[in-house]
This record gives sequence, C-alpha cells and structure tokens, in this order.
Amino acid sequence: MFPHPVTRPGVALPCRVDPTGRTGPTPGQARGPRWRRVAPGWCVPAGCDGGMLDQRVVEALAGLPADAAATGWAALGWRGARWFRGLAADGRTRLDVPIALASRGARPRAGVVLTEDWLFEADVEVVDGLPVTRVERAVAFEACRASSVPGAVRVIDMACADDLTDLHRLTRYVAGLIARPGVRTLRAALEIADENAWSPPEVEMRLAWLRRVPSAVLRTNCPLFDPWAPAGRHLVTPDLVDLAAGVVGEYDGAPHLARGVRRKDLERDALYRELDLEIVVMMSEDRRDLSAFFARLDAAYRRAAERPDRPRCWTVEQPDWWTDTSTVARRRALDEHQRRIWLRRLAG
Repeated sequence: MFPHPVTRPGVALPCRVDPTGRTGPTPGQARGPRWRRVAPGWCVPAGCDGGMLDQRVVEALAGLPADAAATGWAALGWRGARWFRGLAADGRTRLDVPIALASRGARPRAGVVLTEDWLFEADVEVVDGLPVTRVERAVAFEACRASSVPGAVRVIDMACADDLTDLHRLTRYVAGLIARPGVRTLRAALEIADENAWSPPEVEMRLAWLRRVPSAVLRTNCPLFDPWAPAGRHLVTPDLVDLAAGVVGEYDGAPHLARGVRRKDLERDALYRELDLEIVVMMSEDRRDLSAFFARLDAAYRRAAERPDRPRCWTVEQPDWWTDTSTVARRRALDEHQRRIWLRRLAG
C-alpha cells in the first residue's frame, strides 16, 4: 500500500505488485497493458496521465522510504506554484523530480533525483497527504542548483510572485546554510531578488538592464499616477522604471503581436511619450541575444538625458483609494474580493 494518504483529486496512487492479487496487480497483470510501472515493484493504472505534475510527484515517491519528501520545483508545483511545472526552458522537456531523503539506501531510478543535501528539523510538511519540504527549503534547493545567479534570482522571484514565501523568510532560512554547494549563488541572488516581479521574462529583463546599467535603481511594476487629477488617476504600470533617469521598460512577448494587444501597446508607448518617459522594449528574441536590447537601452538613456528639465507630469505617490500590492506581506493581507480586484494580472 502506498504509505502516503494523498487526498488530492485526480491523482492515482501507486500500487505494490502483490503475488496474491489482493492489494495490487499480480506480477503477470503488472506486465500487461492495464498497468504502468513507476518504480521497482510499483505500478499505476495505465490510463492515468503520467505527464500531469501532481501525478509525477506522487509516482516519484513510490518505493522510497516513508521519510522521503518532494523538494525543489516539485514541492513548489505541488503547492500550485504557476512557474514551477517541472519543465525545462524549452517548455517540453520534463525535469527529473527532486526527492529529499532523510535516510540512505534508496536506489536511483530514471525520472527522479534523490538528494541527501540537508534536512533541518521542521523542513518536511504534509500537504494534501503528501510529504513535501517547506517552501524555503524547496526554493533554497532549487536556487542552489541554478547554474547562475540570474537563474537563482528567477527561482526566488517566482516563488515570491505566488506569495509562497518572502525575502525575509528566505534570508532567515539561508542563514542556516553553511558551506553548502551553491549557497554563494543563493546568497548573491537574495541580494538582488524582488518580491514584485510578475513573470520570468520580466526578471530576465531586469537583470539584463542592471548588467548594462549597474547604477540604475529599478522599480518593478511600479504604478504611476496623475498628480493633477483630484483623485490621483492611475496612468500606467510599467514592468520596470528607473525613476531618476525617467526610463521605463516593457517586456513584449509573442502574445503582444496579436492585433488587439499590439494596439494597446502602441497606445501605451504614446502615453509614455506624453509623460516625458523614454521607453525601452525587450522582445522574446532579445532573450537569446541581448545586443539589440542593450542598443535600445543605451539610446533610451541618451534621449532621457537630453530631455529639457521640467516638472514631472506623473508621480509614484499612491492615492488613498489605491491598494499597494508590491510585497508578499501586502498581497497576503488581501481578502478574496480584494485579490480578484487588485491581482487580476497576476491571476492571469
């Protein structure tokens, strides 16, 4: 019998092969078309979707010690994190499911990464009947495995985007990691992580921008308001803004090529010009080669420096009716009705 009482709907629990056929398929049945092997001596019905994230995580724990727990992207994805779906950057290749072990002796198998890196007291929690590591441990593990600081920043920012953790909790947790592989990358990433990034491409744009203009002080998704309107009319919320320089950044991916979206982008760009703000756009192809983006960024800063000095026609001072959602703590404080109003873009 599967040792974890999973309660999540739509998940098929692995069965142990049983020579008597009472608690699971017999060896002969397990070799037939009605069953799919997921671990030595463990099967699931052949009709269940082995590509579904929840199913993959459950299957990865089959045949492992009862104290094993999903960690990394699997623990975050099990909690519903939008940006941790167990796929590589190409969006198709499945990543191995990372499993944290408290005891030794488990045999490695395809599709699963068994790790014995660390498990502190209270690092394992049970979510819908399945043991998973706490969010801070899962994020730290995934960030330590990142091949670069930008990759680790992306992990941290996207965990914060779903309000699963915050930078204070992560920093406090990471303080207990001493001489662990990848911990220097993790700590460097925490220094430049942000709780208000809305998507991985926005993170990439911010880090590329800082690489080109290290002195820039960037605000992520910072709303701008009309200082002359009686109620402080909301004007626009750029993906990035350097308030001192008067330069804004927008990431326009493939969906922005659609007719209706493109029209809105043109109206947005015109508004920035009216506000005396220089806009630089990063497109999806820029992520493979940053040279064109850097050229546009340099040009935007030159134009901004040449603008005549005159009073700003925008402000970042928020009117009384506006609800600030720029931190995890503020978003967590919202009730469901407020979340539907103020987090529409994040929900999309």
